[in-house]
Amino acid sequence: MNKFDVSIIMGSDSDLPIMKDAAKFLETMGISYEMKILSVHRTPEKAMEYAESLKENGVKVIIAGAGGAAHLPGVFAAMVPTVPVIGIPIHTKTLSGVDSLYSIVQMPSGIPVATVAINGAKNAAILATSIIAVADENIRSKLADFKASLKDAVTKKDEKLQSLGYADYLEQM
Repeated sequence: MNKFDVSIIMGSDSDLPIMKDAAKFLETMGISYEMKILSVHRTPEKAMEYAESLKENGVKVIIAGAGGAAHLPGVFAAMVPTVPVIGIPIHTKTLSGVDSLYSIVQMPSGIPVATVAINGAKNAAILATSIIAVADENIRSKLADFKASLKDAVTKKDEKLQSLGYADYLEQM
């Protein structure tokens, strides 16, 4: 059985362009993951089998992206109740992802799913990293460095704005 820290699951391969951002961030942090396409509607047996395997292999966090009715995160939160699930609402053509957002965020009491912004895969990975960092000093240090780089980037942008003025700054964007 493969061991990994994070399971990244999605309902369709059309979600992959969004979900890759979660994988990329986890890679920069040195966090192992597995990525799967599962449908609790079209392949419920396969989804249940995978959920059972997660209970046994020591996965620490599940990141689940889903569009439309967006049942995937909630079903996994119910089937793997001791592992945190982070839901990523995927943008949809009909309701721009608001349908996905409402589906994921409105879980019943006792079955929480942490929910990030529509198409917010990178933030889901950052949250997963924060969860893992609670018990892993190496990951905590890498996450602290990442957060410090965000602060440095903003400071440098402001210094550039102050030295150039807004008109010249905008021309360079």
